[in-house]
Amino acid sequence: MASVYKHPKTPKQASRRRARFDRLLEPEMLKALAEPSRAQILSCLLKCGRPCSVTEVAECCSIDFSMVARHLGTLARAGLLTSEKKGRTVWYNADARALALHFRDLADAIEELTPQDGCIEDNGCGCCDPEGIRS
Repeated sequence: MASVYKHPKTPKQASRRRARFDRLLEPEMLKALAEPSRAQILSCLLKCGRPCSVTEVAECCSIDFSMVARHLGTLARAGLLTSEKKGRTVWYNADARALALHFRDLADAIEELTPQDGCIEDNGCGCCDPEGIRS
């Protein structure tokens, strides 16, 4: 059974609390995914299902080699890819299971913060009118 999160009365109090969501929400990962070319590259690697070289990814995505190399580095630093250097070639791989698990955990953490009855009464945030309708 999932634990029930007790919501603080004010946003200031909420900012001082730590929840599982805070640990799982990784701004660098989201920032890396927000750039369309990087999202396209990640999609290509996920669909390919095996490690690919920068050259292969550049051919697949019709993006300049040097830009692909930079994007792959950003995705790897954000934890979305693994890389392995063999000789002069760097091979990048997207772990679909790990990525899915991370986003599933993030979704669960968001759900933990969701009020059970759809509305929090008397929390002082002003999200509800007196009849309890969310604004």
